[in-house]
Amino acid sequence: MSTTTTVSPKWKRKLHEIIYEADTPEGKLFDVILLILILFSVILVMLESVESLDNKYHNFFDQAEWAITILFSIEYFLRIITINKPSRYIFSFYGIIDLLSTVPKYLSFFLTGYHALVAVRALRLLRVFRILKVTRYLGEARGLSSALKASRAKIAVFLFAVIILSFIMGTLMYLVEGAESGFTSIPVSVYWCIVTLTTVGFGDIAPITPFGQLIATFIMVMGYGIIAVPTGIVTAEYSNTSKPKTPINTQSCANCNESKHSDAAKFCHQCGYHLHEK
Repeated sequence: MSTTTTVSPKWKRKLHEIIYEADTPEGKLFDVILLILILFSVILVMLESVESLDNKYHNFFDQAEWAITILFSIEYFLRIITINKPSRYIFSFYGIIDLLSTVPKYLSFFLTGYHALVAVRALRLLRVFRILKVTRYLGEARGLSSALKASRAKIAVFLFAVIILSFIMGTLMYLVEGAESGFTSIPVSVYWCIVTLTTVGFGDIAPITPFGQLIATFIMVMGYGIIAVPTGIVTAEYSNTSKPKTPINTQSCANCNESKHSDAAKFCHQCGYHLHEK
């Protein structure tokens, strides 16, 4: 693997370490402050949706939200300028979430109803895993992720079978019960079947004929088994998946933004860029 020898300015490297990594006291402090701001912002959006509170504290909510939005805008800009390939951040999961959590407030100048979208900032709380990035948490998270990926084909087949079953049983209930019992169409009957299979039971539609109630009983009992199957599939895969050897650091490449590096790594395994420049 060829390595890149270009050295970034010291201030840029330091800023990148603080913003993207959490292995240093400064990086952890930055992430903690960021999480507090995100929580505060989400709480503001929730409180602002309460009409009585908004009427009383509207100016405070608006000013506080603008202050947070400006801070997040500055953070977004700094994240872009501290890596050599900004597109790797801009089009990453967190990059898109960061943008979506900042834009709505600016859109409120031109459009109404978009302000509530800042609640998407709650997704940014996922950054807490960077602060808690130790073997106990990260290893288990990676193990669960691997189990979910390994079982996705089985779960997809299972869900497809459940959809077919719901369509068949819903159609049968439509024929047995009819519109007088609330089963006005096949889609409505399929909706009732799914609600019953998942043991939600809204109660807005219910069978009244003995045969319909017998079918409903069968669907209810079957629902318990259906709930257990995906859990069993994932559990089996999780048991069979050995814990991956995961890095217990938050090293992030200042060139391509790759973050999954082993503890002893000196160069990025993605692009060969120096991880530690002196």
